[in-house]
Amino acid sequence: QVQLVESGGGLVQAGGSLRLSCAASGSRFSINLMGWYRQVAGKQRELVASITSGDSIIYADSVKGRFAISRDNAKNTVYLQMNSLKPEDTAVYYCHVRTVWNNYWGQGTQVTVSS
Repeated sequence: QVQLVESGGGLVQAGGSLRLSCAASGSRFSINLMGWYRQVAGKQRELVASITSGDSIIYADSVKGRFAISRDNAKNTVYLQMNSLKPEDTAVYYCHVRTVWNNYWGQGTQVTVSS
């Protein structure tokens, strides 16, 4: 069973920055993909960014140019650097990890951007 430990959420003013981290442990198989989703109450969870083990990256259009995803394969850790934050970025952010067999989710970390 894979355990995911997220950190880095919080409250920030519009225009500010936050960095999220997610460390994965316990996987018996290689982690193919790591990423971040976010969810606002009453809405569907949406992809923010993802990165494969080969460093192929996808960003949601709404965060392109402001957010940067990276990963440390040796540490099985994925990072999300969030710059120029906007109030509409306010959400619970979830770490996502995919192995060849399963998908795993973190517990979520709240990001609140005040105007």
